[in-house]
Amino acid sequence: MGEYILNHFGQHQRDPLERLRDLHPQELMDIQGVGPAKATAILAAIELGQRACILRPADRAIIESPEAAAAALSQELMWSTQERFAILLLDVKNRLLGTQLITIGTATETLAPPKEIFTAILKQGATKTIVAHNHPSGSTEPSQADLDLTRQLLAGAKLLQVPLLDHLILGGGNWSSLRQTTHLWDECPQGD
Repeated sequence: MGEYILNHFGQHQRDPLERLRDLHPQELMDIQGVGPAKATAILAAIELGQRACILRPADRAIIESPEAAAAALSQELMWSTQERFAILLLDVKNRLLGTQLITIGTATETLAPPKEIFTAILKQGATKTIVAHNHPSGSTEPSQADLDLTRQLLAGAKLLQVPLLDHLILGGGNWSSLRQTTHLWDECPQGD
């Protein structure tokens, strides 16, 4: 069935894998033998495959600066019209284990519960992390909520002994590092 679907969507010289990223359930249901349940399962498998590619980059880059972290997250966060909160998962030598999108919010806010953030970090076996979110407005100035969340995350990271190396804000082609622009890491050192 999978080969048939790839052939079906590759008929017009367009890359069938690229085409799969833009599919709507009805397009799949137009294929004989594909009902609503199967279309949903196929789209879920496509989404899972895309996330797997995002979560396990092949290059295992070393993230040694806020610039490198921003570059690793820019595709996911930089130009999004909705606020998104993501994490970089790092090993003990700051090698990138993967990235994970934690939440997607509205055009003006996202909720990123610390419990979900730390669950993702621990589940993936990361020993260090960098958190980031975007501001669709393009402003990279932290809000009071951003600062409060960072304080909570720093305290949790210290308790769990998984250092939080930075909190980045991306948007409109720019980024800022809360570690570089605030004193929060002085208030709650991470031992990194």
